Parts: sequence; C-alpha cells; structure tokens
Amino acid sequence: MSAPIATDSTLPVVLFSSLLGKLAAVLELTQRPEGTVTPQAKQALLQATNDFKNALAEAKERSARLPGGELRIEEQGEVIEMLTELRDRKRQQLAEFSTRAATTSVGMGQGTAAMEIDSMASTPFHEY
Repeated sequence: MSAPIATDSTLPVVLFSSLLGKLAAVLELTQRPEGTVTPQAKQALLQATNDFKNALAEAKERSARLPGGELRIEEQGEVIEMLTELRDRKRQQLAEFSTRAATTSVGMGQGTAAMEIDSMASTPFHEY
C-alpha cells in the first residue's frame, strides 16, 4: 500500500515522523567513543547531518505553504471566533426555519383535509 500523495495543503506524515530518527542518527554518530576521527565516520556524520537538514528544510517549507499559515496566532483566533459565531447564527436560522416549516405544514395539513372534503362534496354520486 503506497503513502498518500501530499499536496500543498497537506503535510506528509512520513516527512515529519522521520525527523526524529534523522536527528537521532546524527546524535549517535557524534556520541560514538571513537568520535568522528576517521574519514568514514566523518562521511557518515556529514551524510546524516545533510539528510536531517534537508528534511527539516522541506518540513519548514511545506508548513509555511499551509493555508492560514501567514496569519499570526491572534489573527487565527479572530478568524476562528468569527467562524464560530457564523456557525452559531446559521444553526439558529436553521432552527427558526425548521420551526416555521413545521408550523406551516401543520396549517397546510388542515387545509388539505378541508380540500379533500370539498373535493368529495363536489364529486357527483355514481351508483354502480
């Protein structure tokens, strides 16, 4: 099963979950008892450090491209508050509409019964 394709508005989980492992690899290489004296150790550390830096740069870039990322925390709070108020007003309007619709349908139900009676009264009587 393949990982979902990330778009500009989504964050790839694999990218962010790999950051900790890449950082741990760098730390392990720097904490070895033999250090980074040998050319192989230096190369491994350089490779691990570059992998971490590249992944971190990509994570920063992707998170900066998320919608709403250009807003400060206070501005995001204001937008959330405005959307919450809008949602609440829409719910109230829906409840009012629902109440009016129920009242109207009850009134129409009585009118329908009266129409049926009138309809039956105006139909000529047929004997078979």
